[in-house]
Amino acid sequence: MLTPLFMLCIYTFVFGFVFKSRWSGTDDSASFGEFAVILFSGLIVFQLFSEVINRAPMLMIANANYVKRIVFPLELLVPVALGSALFHLGVSLIVLLVAVILVFGGIPWTALLIPVVLLPFSLVILGLSWFLASLGTYVRDIGQILGTITMALMFTSPIFFPASVLPEWVRPWLALNPLFVPVDQIHNIVVFGKLPDFAALGLYALLSIVIAFLGYWWFQKTRKGFADVL
Repeated sequence: MLTPLFMLCIYTFVFGFVFKSRWSGTDDSASFGEFAVILFSGLIVFQLFSEVINRAPMLMIANANYVKRIVFPLELLVPVALGSALFHLGVSLIVLLVAVILVFGGIPWTALLIPVVLLPFSLVILGLSWFLASLGTYVRDIGQILGTITMALMFTSPIFFPASVLPEWVRPWLALNPLFVPVDQIHNIVVFGKLPDFAALGLYALLSIVIAFLGYWWFQKTRKGFADVL
């Protein structure tokens, strides 16, 4: 709970007080309180992604005994890391829903669709994490650059700005960011009470299955050399 709340305080201070940012894209700009809630809803999605992805390259190294000494389904280490992050997300969602009640006066019924957004997002995280867990075992330095990459993904996702303010020609390129669709849809269903964009979400779900399959396949293909490297 403390990590996303700390991030919320820092980013709200910087963008809300220093840069005087407000959530635009509609007829009226959102108030400061609304901006903070919208910002928080995007940050907790980013935190889920960042927590698992940044941890993935060190999973095999940190659990070397499972790799070298016993027979263990190593692929389960990634879902365990994701499960831990999802628990943290659940705690943050409770804080978010309380904030939505305080600022907007109630929780929209569309918030029930949160699992519809998080399921394909979790599959993307699983696929990327399986790939990074394998790659990080062989290339130890990969973890050093992931922090910069995840930070770049955060600032190119609609956490600090609505997707509607972007030029039409930019949106398809930024949509390649794995955070773009989940953050945008969480804003819609939790904060604004809108139905998700089922077309974008459906395409994202199909791609998430492909990414999860390819990540798992790569992990199983390369796991034979883990013990030798470690």
